[in-house]
Parts: sequence; C-alpha cells; structure tokens
Amino acid sequence: MPESRAPLLRIRRKVAGRTGRRPGPGGTREIILAAARSHFSVAGYEGGTVRGIAAEAGVDPSLVMHYFGSKEGMFRAAMDFPVDPAEFIPRLLAPGLDGLGERLARFFLETWDSPAGSPLLGLIRSVVGSERAATMLREFISREVLGRIAEALDLDQPQLRASLAGSQLIGLAMLRYVVKLEPLASAPPKQVATWVAPAIQRYLTDPHIAKAAGRPAAIATGLRKGRARTSAKPPSRNRRRESC
Repeated sequence: MPESRAPLLRIRRKVAGRTGRRPGPGGTREIILAAARSHFSVAGYEGGTVRGIAAEAGVDPSLVMHYFGSKEGMFRAAMDFPVDPAEFIPRLLAPGLDGLGERLARFFLETWDSPAGSPLLGLIRSVVGSERAATMLREFISREVLGRIAEALDLDQPQLRASLAGSQLIGLAMLRYVVKLEPLASAPPKQVATWVAPAIQRYLTDPHIAKAAGRPAAIATGLRKGRARTSAKPPSRNRRRESC
C-alpha cells in the first residue's frame, strides 16, 4: 500500500468508527476544513499553504485540491462564521433597536474571545497582508452579517448604518486582537462592549446619519438643474419681436 494513502485510510477508519456507518466524502472534507481553519488562524492567508493544510489534516495535498480547487477556495470555505448568522442575528434584533449596539458588541467580543472565534481572528490577521483576503472578508461581512442586519432594520439607509456598525466592530477586532493596543487588549469583554456600544448604537439609530447621506445627492441634483437652466439658449431676436 502506498504510504501517501495510509493517513487518509486511517482518517476514514476513524470517521467510520465514530459514526457507525460507511464513511462518505463529506467526512473527509470536514476534517480538511477543520485543519484549514486551524492553519489559517496561525499562518494567515499569505502564509498558509495547501501542503500545510494537508499535513495538518493527514491527507495528500491532491485531496485538498480535489475538494476546494485552490488555496483561495480553501480559504473561502474556511471563512464560515463560527455561529450561523441566520440564528444569532434574529436573536440580537428581537428585543428591538434599544440596546442593539451593546448586544452586537457583546456578542462579537464573546465570540472572538471563545475558542470558536479563532477562524475569524485568523481571517482578520490575513487582511493586513493580503488584498485578496480583504476582499473575501468584505464579501463575507456584506453578504452574511451586514446584509441580514440591513434587511431587518426598519430604518432609512439601513445598508449604510449596518456598514458603519461593521466598520466599528472590525476596527475593534484589529486593535484588540491583532495590534493588541492597551488598555483595549486586556480589558474584560463586558467593559469593552460598554465603551464601544454608544458608537454602534448611534450608527444604527441616529437620524442625522441618513440626512447627511442624502445631502450630497440632493446637492448634485440641484447643480444639475442649475446647469440646465443656465445652459439654455436665449430666445432669438426674431422671437422677441414676434412676442411684442
């Protein structure tokens, strides 16, 4: 038996023993995915490699490529949020807008500080050195988190408000967990949530944000109308005589 196939067979036997059924391809995929999350959380996107993930999963690198196609595909799959947004966002929004800023801050801090938060922290570290990783993070945050909040907010400019709140949370994660700026880095999560909650709440509820967002468009419209009026040709001399 080739040595390169032995680790994979051992993994399949382990999965079979745990489930009591014949293992399918999904079991091996989940093992690789767990290894990728661990690998990226330590090495980041640029430092991560398919070979490193394969070694951590105990499989051949070709099997990683079979399931995910590339390192980028692997990274996208590993980027799954540790808690399903479809479950936690409705819970945060259920009590209403009052206190939503603090609930959001506490939830994210508790998630980041838990073992389940390591994939997100790995992703945030990757953003520092990779534009591709930054693009992936923006896509994920826009689609899975902010998009759901924007749909639920019965307010004007919901997407803008959700984006501003998200920028506060991602900036907080960068300073607390990556830059490790004190006293933010070592402060208890509840205390940090109390500090940042007013800013997040303002982004979500302050009516002036929506007014400011609408002002440039109104000004631009006014300028276009003004130009249209001033650019109109004056009536000809013959037309003025006819009107007299």
